[in-house]
Amino acid sequence: MDSVWNNRKQSKTDTSSTGGSKLVQLQRQSSAIGSALMTSSSTTTAPSGSLTEQQPGLSAFLTGSGDAVSTTDPSETSTSHPGNGLETQPPTGDIHPLRFNWVFWFMHRSPGSKILNYESSMKKVATFGSIEDFWGVYSHLKRPHELPNVSDYHLFKQGVRPVWEDSTNINGGKWIVRLKKGLSSRYWENLIMAVIGDQFEVGSEICGIVLSIRGGEDILSIWNQSAHEGRTNLKIRDTLKRILGLPADTIMEYKTHNDALKDNTSFRNTDVFR
Repeated sequence: MDSVWNNRKQSKTDTSSTGGSKLVQLQRQSSAIGSALMTSSSTTTAPSGSLTEQQPGLSAFLTGSGDAVSTTDPSETSTSHPGNGLETQPPTGDIHPLRFNWVFWFMHRSPGSKILNYESSMKKVATFGSIEDFWGVYSHLKRPHELPNVSDYHLFKQGVRPVWEDSTNINGGKWIVRLKKGLSSRYWENLIMAVIGDQFEVGSEICGIVLSIRGGEDILSIWNQSAHEGRTNLKIRDTLKRILGLPADTIMEYKTHNDALKDNTSFRNTDVFR
């Protein structure tokens, strides 16, 4: 823990620039950080998150009683990052800001049922912009292995809707990894921390990540802005394999959002990379 928190009183500029590296250290020492940053689900708050109140179905993905957390809107205290159109909170006190603000979304449908309006079926769960706020939100969420089948967690940059048609997503695509049941909780957590900690090192190319819980498998996907930037896409693929510790012969799939719009499917008719 000392290697993570011994510079908590450093200058604002230095704190902001090292948010990603701090998160990696948090990942490596997750058990210690859990006790230091997370309180029980009955007392944890998310200072800049927004666990959505007055929305039906919150109990599907919240731990404990499912009570919403009283929080403030991060847009009230955010500062702009030139060139990317996204915002993060200014560093204050012991807060360690992330490069971007992020939003958790959740969707569930009964097996066999159809969704007529995908976007309206998603529930906006929470927004966060710092390491501390992430843990405040994350500690309230059910882990993937606790979710019912045909559920989806989305984690996207604030201002980017988790749909193919969004202007940030439309010319991009997603890498897909299919997981055996029982593995998704660990892989999802590792991927979350790598993405919000900016460990892919591809600028603002990453739009968000999705975990899809299905009957026979769970599916991880990472969305990027530019489907035809070959070198960047390969870097994302290789970094994803490294972060998750996937075997070298793991089958990876890629699908552009334009192709998804044409055949109206998320995980079929993909390009396969062995």
